[in-house]
Parts: sequence; structure tokens; C-alpha cells
Amino acid sequence: MSYALNEDSPGDRGNARFLAVAADLAYLPAAEGKAKFQQELGLTAQLISHGNTQAYVAGNDDNLVLAFRGTESPTGIEGLKDWLLTNALNLLVVPEGRLGTDLAAAGVGARFHEGFVTAIESVWPDVLKLVEAEQQRLERPIWVTGHSLGGALALLAGWLLTRKMLSVTQIVTFGAPMIGNQLAVDAINREFGNKISRFVTPPDPVPRLPMYSFVANEFVHCDREVPVSQAGAEDPTTAFFHSLAKNAVETLMSATLVDDLWKGIRGGIAAHGMDNYRKLLG
Repeated sequence: MSYALNEDSPGDRGNARFLAVAADLAYLPAAEGKAKFQQELGLTAQLISHGNTQAYVAGNDDNLVLAFRGTESPTGIEGLKDWLLTNALNLLVVPEGRLGTDLAAAGVGARFHEGFVTAIESVWPDVLKLVEAEQQRLERPIWVTGHSLGGALALLAGWLLTRKMLSVTQIVTFGAPMIGNQLAVDAINREFGNKISRFVTPPDPVPRLPMYSFVANEFVHCDREVPVSQAGAEDPTTAFFHSLAKNAVETLMSATLVDDLWKGIRGGIAAHGMDNYRKLLG
């Protein structure tokens, strides 16, 4: 096993490489995923899957890793168009339902992406039960990770774990979108400080989303962004976003602008892939 975790080094590239493997393996079905977690990371893994949301709880005597899958295909995000663009404004809400109380602890005015909350809500009772059982058996550092949508779920999971008095060592995400407004993000930043590392490569369009306006978008990111890129590589995504922003004179984007933006996002999907993040991290 060539990977290891070091809880004393937030943002460490070695931690990122280990958790990038876990985030990648989170896309696999149960039998293959369990075998790969053991083979590549030395972790005994259990899959929890409900609907389109999937997470692995994987551990050994030293660490417990919670890894969330992104979209069903690691190289396609078609199912997220409405969440990331078309309905983004309507999805920024004060959470209700089973997780509403825990998320409301972020404070008055804190709003989260409803789609991400709904996604994690489906698996959360089983995930929490398994994590609690694992920690009662043997208390270890808890690491939370995910790619794309899985990264958004990882941030929510970290917050929800702390509400149950379960200490999170680090949250490491790859190509994750934004999950809420400034008040929600401020609460998460206060809770975790430098325990969050968001690995982002500039050509990846997904970390710039959700978006419903180039003028006054309320979605923001948690700290702390860690840029990763190949020396000398071009970043066509930034130029593309800037060119569209010049035409965005209205507060909300038109349907035509949404379609144009989505075409560009699809064109940058190679940069978003988990295989690209693993390559950039070495």
C-alpha cells in the first residue's frame, strides 16, 4: 500500500492522494468497491446506497474514511444541469425535513442547496448508524471525502457528524460545487477551520457552480481552496466564463445563456474527471 494518512497535516498532498483514491473508488459497485478499498487502501469497506446517492464507510485500526460518490458516472454530469444552473436560485433554501434541525444550527439566514440536502438525507440515517458503531468499537480519526456532487455531500456530512458529537479530522473534496450562501459557509468555516481542503483545478467548471446569475450569485465556497494544475496548462474555462459574463446584463440568466453556459461546462468535463485530479496529485 503506497498511500497513508497524517492527521497532523491539514492540506497535505499525501492525505489528498489517499482520499482521492477513496473518492474514486466510491463510484464502484459493492463487490468491486469492497475489494478495491482493501487492495489499494487497506480499508474494510461497507457500501450504503439509496436511490442515486452512494457512500462507502471504510476503516482499519488507524482511520475511518467516509467517501461519497458523485454523479452516477464520474465523467458525466448531465443529471446536475437543473441543480447547478436552471433551478439554482429556487434550490437555495432553509432546510426542512429530517436534517433541518441540524442544518439550522448554522444560524438564522443560513441557506443550503436543497438538492444536495435531499441527496444526503436518503443515506444519512444508515451512514450515521454505521459510523457511530465503528467509533464505539474503536475510536479513530474520521476523514470525509468526495468528488463533484460527492464533495458537496462530504461537506454536509462533516457538519452533520459534528452535530452528533463525532469529531471530524479532515474534509477533503475534489472538484466540488458550492453548497450554500455566505451565512451557511461562515458557520462551516468556524466549525472546521483549516480542516477543510477543496482541491480544484482551474479548467474544471463545476467548482464555479451552482450559478443563477453572473451579477449577484449568492452561492459561495467554504474555505480552503487548494489549486492543482499541470505546469503550463491552459485554462480555457475562465476565459469562457468571462466571455459569457459580458453578455449577462440581467440579474438572472436567460434560458439561452444557461444553455450556452452548459455547453461550455460539458466541454470542460475532462478537467472535472476524478482521473484528472488523481493525475494532477501524482
